[in-house]
Order: sequence, then C-alpha cells, then structure tokens
Amino acid sequence: MKRSTSITNKLPAVCAIALLLTLWHFACALGWVPGFMLPSPEAVLVALAGDFPLLLRHAQVTLLEAFYGLMTGIAVAFLAATLMDRFRVLYRALYPLLVVTQTIPTIAIAPLLILWMGFEMAPKITLVAITTFFPITVGLLDGYAAADRDSAALLRSMGATRWQIFRHLKFPAALSHFFSGLRVSASYAVVGAVVSEWLGGFEGLGVYMTRVRKAYAFDKMFAVIVFITAVSLLLMAAVGLLRRAAMPWEIFEKERKD
Repeated sequence: MKRSTSITNKLPAVCAIALLLTLWHFACALGWVPGFMLPSPEAVLVALAGDFPLLLRHAQVTLLEAFYGLMTGIAVAFLAATLMDRFRVLYRALYPLLVVTQTIPTIAIAPLLILWMGFEMAPKITLVAITTFFPITVGLLDGYAAADRDSAALLRSMGATRWQIFRHLKFPAALSHFFSGLRVSASYAVVGAVVSEWLGGFEGLGVYMTRVRKAYAFDKMFAVIVFITAVSLLLMAAVGLLRRAAMPWEIFEKERKD
C-alpha cells in the first residue's frame, strides 16, 4: 500500500518531465527553434555519453571544492547559530549582516575572491562556504528557538547545566531544521563551485562549460547542465539518507501517524 502511494505521488512529476522532453523533441524536430540555439534531447544524450569520462574527471574537482566549502559552511553556521542563540546581543548584531550577505550576487563576489586568492581551490571553497552557510544558520536558529521551553525549565529545575540542556534538548530539536537547510545548501554547493570556476581555474565543470561555450558546442553545454542537475539531485538524496540515519525517531513517528 505504501509503495503504491509513493509511486502515485511521483507520477505527476514523471509526467511533467516526459511532457517537457516531448515538447523539446518536437520543437527541434519541426524546426521551431534553430538547432544551433537549442540542440535536440537526442543530441544532448549523445554528447553526454561521448564526454562522460571527461565530465567525471572535471566533476571530481568540482565535487571536492563543493565538499570542502560545504563542510566549512556547516562549521561556520553551527558556530554562528550557537553563539547567536546563546548571546542575544550577537543575534541582534549579526543577523542583519547575514541577511545582507545574501543580497550580494555570487557572480559579483567570485572575481574579488579570485583576485585575492588566486586561481587554485581556495577562492572556490570560500565562495561555496559563503553560499551554503546561510540556509544552515537560519535552520539551526529556528531549530534552537523551537525547543520546548517547558522541557528546558524542567531540566533547569533538575540542576541541568546550559551544556546539558543544549545537548539533550536544543540540539536534537534543531536537527530537523538543520537537515532542511543542509538539503538546500548541498545543491547550492555544486552551483557555487561551478560559478566560481567560470571566472578562473584549470579543471572543473565550470571550466568545461566555459570551453564548450567558447566553441559554440551547445549540445555539450546542455549535456553538462544535465550532468550538474543529476549530481545536485544525488547530493540532495544523500542528505535525505543521512537524515534518516541521524533521526530514526522521525521515521518511527511518521509510521505511527500513518
């Protein structure tokens, strides 16, 4: 029964994707859009299959940059959110600055980072960290605020320290919000790494995109877009699996309600 429900829930998305691919195919086959502007789905698949080993080699660099940047973003977000939750003056001072950082276009920051740090991994990792830490910070802050106040008061009345209240109440309450922010940040990490590679670098999916664009190989351009989309979806799925492993009680609660 549950398997049937899961398939039914995914059916509209599958139909929408199939319809989009069908329209794309006929738009190219009937000449509605010139081939040099929009390659057919078949041409994109051929380009993807032909360049797949090369894409994997470039993806290793991009994913390494995305991983290091995401880990840095998580560490900064955890430290910032915990301190802001503990000291309200820090919250009032830093939260507006965090919001302001998200209004600055990523493409405007990348050239400065490359100018300051060179063409190696450092500016890419920094840009990914800047891109990913905000959703996680906001998620953790919301999670800390969602902790039950009556439970906190009970723990304090029993002599619990701030650290014990944080460990046994606030942090578990924030896990759901943390993984929600992490899911968004995981996809941002790959995009941030690719954007930074557009402006400088020697390897990576962004460098590959720049080369095929200059060669007007739009079938390969679309192929790398499909590849990046697939990688982002896999990372989001991996975060979902990690969430299930870290929060087994959430699955139990969901099954109990069903």
